[in-house]
Amino acid sequence: MKAVIIGSGIAGLASAIRLAKLGYETEVFEANAFVGGKLSQFNIDGFRFDRGPSLFTMPQLINDLFELCGKDAHKEFQYIQLEESCRYFYDDAKVFHAYHDQTKLAKEVNDVFNLDANTFIKHLQRSKTMHQYLSKLFMERSLHKAKNYFNKETFAAIKHIPQLGLFDNLNNYHHKHIQHPQLVQYFNRFATYNGSNPYLAPATLHIIPHLEHGIGAFFPVNGMYQITDSLYKLALKVGVKFQLNTRVNAIVVNDKKAAGIITNKAEIKADVVVSNMDVYHTYKKLLPHEKHPEQILNQEKSSSALIFYWGINTSFEQLHLHNIFFSNDYQREFEGIAGTKEIYHDPTVYVNITAKLCKTDAPDGMENWFVMVNVPHNNGQDWEQIVDRCRENIIKKLTKILKVDIAKHIIAEQNWTPPGIEQLTSSFKGALYGNASNNKMAAFLRHRNQSKDIKNLYFCGGSVHPGGGIPLCLLSAKIVADLVKESS
Repeated sequence: MKAVIIGSGIAGLASAIRLAKLGYETEVFEANAFVGGKLSQFNIDGFRFDRGPSLFTMPQLINDLFELCGKDAHKEFQYIQLEESCRYFYDDAKVFHAYHDQTKLAKEVNDVFNLDANTFIKHLQRSKTMHQYLSKLFMERSLHKAKNYFNKETFAAIKHIPQLGLFDNLNNYHHKHIQHPQLVQYFNRFATYNGSNPYLAPATLHIIPHLEHGIGAFFPVNGMYQITDSLYKLALKVGVKFQLNTRVNAIVVNDKKAAGIITNKAEIKADVVVSNMDVYHTYKKLLPHEKHPEQILNQEKSSSALIFYWGINTSFEQLHLHNIFFSNDYQREFEGIAGTKEIYHDPTVYVNITAKLCKTDAPDGMENWFVMVNVPHNNGQDWEQIVDRCRENIIKKLTKILKVDIAKHIIAEQNWTPPGIEQLTSSFKGALYGNASNNKMAAFLRHRNQSKDIKNLYFCGGSVHPGGGIPLCLLSAKIVADLVKESS
């Protein structure tokens, strides 16, 4: 039996490993000359950069793949747990260190915000409760199989509905439990982990803080690309074949059954086809003559990102691996992203510096800055003008807070815009997470992992269930493998 995977993003790699272990002759087809999709890397003048995702949570999902293949995960893939998940900078000069240790975290909340830390810790407990009752139900199984709802997890969740925030938006939910506006902004930020708007997204997204605070934030010892590199090598060890520089032009369908693919080089027959390509492009480009789920394809898309990769010729002791510089008006920032499709003049800025932990990522005494702001997905905006304006506003903001003229220290530079993201990764309109999760039914409105119309056709990755981000993409691969096994 042969399986083909379209795309070598993190979900494609994980799906390939799992299908190979099910006994399939597995082959991955990738349009680029490299594997990993958004989770790839590049170099500029001696500075190494991870191209996309920079936060690593739920490492057990990586460990599971190594253990599935009979490998010692701790020898094959090494990472550390962060004592401080992120450092937050506010316009009023407050600096908040988000420690993993609960005692240190409580003291930090009390010292920085003059707030009873129990209020903060209880709100984190609500996140843990959501994770306890919703993770297996919404994240680890297909939502499109009726039998998956008749289990103890479903009945436990039903009993705890009042605690799960099912009928509120995220911002309102936080305001009910946290009386400090800057901490509400802190918790609202987690909605951006899947490209959502906290003023519209369901309160169930409060499940996310537990991944970072309860389970922990981690860092692969050689940078985020180590995730891709390790899984690529693991896939090769279990017999997966890779065809790079090979664009898939069509999925072959015979009698409502996926029978293979047509690439720019050949036609390949297969018993199972898995698309790790954005679901929109999968249908529009690879299945143009098949029935399309138009309601899903036409839903609002998630936000995107504008990223500047800067080589900095000095180091900043006040910065950490992960740093957030908050906007002074979070709501206006999101109104621009979701409504007017404009970027607020004072955006929230994320700065990731892997050289803080991986010294070889930058020359001695220097740092590699991954600088990102949330922006609308591509709707034909003048991105050249937006890049220039955003760059100016970001430098102005960082210079003000860090009290150093940042522009004078940038000696290497590159940027990545939503059109560039779409061109390189086939993410429709450059949306990072497929459809937005800005309504109460969002979890149920993502595309299913198994086609209901075409037998032997499956979907994984950030544009389908359970969603975007490294952990959810890895879970989508597990769901696909379970469905393939069940159908075989």
